Parts: sequence; C-alpha cells; structure tokens
Amino acid sequence: MRYSALWRSVGAMSCGSLVTYLAIRLFDSLEPSMLSGGARGGKERALEPLASGAWLHHWDLDKPQLQKVANGEESYALRHIILVRHGEYSRTTNGSHLTERGRRQAERTGQRLREMDLTWDHVVASTMPRAEETAMIILKQLNLDPLKMKRCTLLPEGTPYPGDPPSKRSARSLDLAYKRDGPRIEAAFRRYFFRASAEQEHDSYLLIVGHSNVIRYLILRALQLPPAAWTRLNLNHGSITWLTVWPSGYVTLRCLGDSGFMPVTEITHRRPK
Repeated sequence: MRYSALWRSVGAMSCGSLVTYLAIRLFDSLEPSMLSGGARGGKERALEPLASGAWLHHWDLDKPQLQKVANGEESYALRHIILVRHGEYSRTTNGSHLTERGRRQAERTGQRLREMDLTWDHVVASTMPRAEETAMIILKQLNLDPLKMKRCTLLPEGTPYPGDPPSKRSARSLDLAYKRDGPRIEAAFRRYFFRASAEQEHDSYLLIVGHSNVIRYLILRALQLPPAAWTRLNLNHGSITWLTVWPSGYVTLRCLGDSGFMPVTEITHRRPK
C-alpha cells in the first residue's frame, strides 16, 4: 500500500498538476461515507461522486439558456473565466482598503491583462472595498469604462466549504461560517460557471475580481475536484487564474495564481501585520 501511494504521488507530480496530486491525496484519506455525501455537508450539499475520477458531463445543463444544448444542439464557443485576487490590503475603521503596495499590485495585474490583448465581455467584482478598488485600477489599465463593471453580492470573502485540513478556528466557528457563506459562494459558482449556449457565436472573456477563499473554491468546483481541498491552495495578491469552459462542458485550468509578472519584492499573500 505504501509503494502504491508513493507511485501515485510521484505520477501526479511528474504530470506537473498540483490539483491532481491534491485530489489523489484526498481520495486516499476520505471515508466511503464522505464520498457519498454522508459527512460534513449533510443534506445541504453532498460531495459529488469523484472517487472514480469520471467527469460529470451534464453538470450545467439545468440552466434555461442551455436548453438547446441539453436537447442535442451543439455549441461551438469557449467561455474563458479569468479570476483575479485583490491587492494587498489593511483593515481600518473605515473598512478594508488597499495599501500602497496593493495598489501597485493591481496596476501590474492590469498591465498584464492588457498585454494579453483580450476583448472583455464582462467585468464583475466583489462588493468589498478592496476588491472594488482593485477592479477600478485594473479597468483603468485596460482602458475600459468603469460603468462596465458589475458589483456582485455573491462574491465577498467567506468560508465556502469545510476545509481539509481545517483552519485553526474552533469547529463551531467554522460550522457557523460555512452555513453563513457556503450557499452564497456556491450560488456564485452556479451563476458564472457554465458552457456557452448554442446561440453564442464567439469565444467570450469574463473577468472576476474577488477573494482568495472564494476563488480557490471556484477553481475546485469547476474542475470537479473535492471542494474540501481549497485550504491546500495559495493565491498571491493580484494573481491571475484562468479557466476555460469548452463547448463539451469540460473545464481546463490554463494557469493557477500567476503572479510571476510582479517583482519579487512586491509579491505578498497575507495581510500585513
């Protein structure tokens, strides 16, 4: 058993896939009852049957705009979803706002997105000040009208799912936080993640500016990997994550938490003390 686990770990790492490695490790530790939804999530949300690694092809076809696709009509366009974490921030009596370094990080992220030379169909940001401020700086770098940005109340930071391993907070505190935030963040996933409709003729690009916990959860949900593993991922401030939803419904991760375009001295991932 030990050699088997070792070879599976080495195989996952040799493929260069961090998320694959995390999934394998989690499957090794999960009890059968958890894989069938019998623990933690309860009736509120059961873990999908992920143990086999099989892709759930019809994960999004309950949406009204995909009725033609569900009935057999093909879609041809790709939906690109680019997720950006806000810049470094500090907490004040007036709320959480970007630091000077956080503003520079947002500028560099905006410059990086401009270099990608993409045509942005929609820009959405969390309603928390640090995310809104980051989005406004990015919009300026992209030469986009600030009125193009939509503020979404589903995207603020929170506890999306009981993490494994859990944080240092008490079990009761984590449970209350999940019950408060989990359904909202799951609703954000369902709002923004789906394949293109049969009517969509061209590839689309959606930019979402949000928070670390939310983005990490959205990544795993989109890839149909165990959502409890969100605590094992790390995202730097101003980092870029790119997911593509194909016409078939498959989802691929093009980059995870890219911040290599920033100077090393400006890379951060925690709020300054």
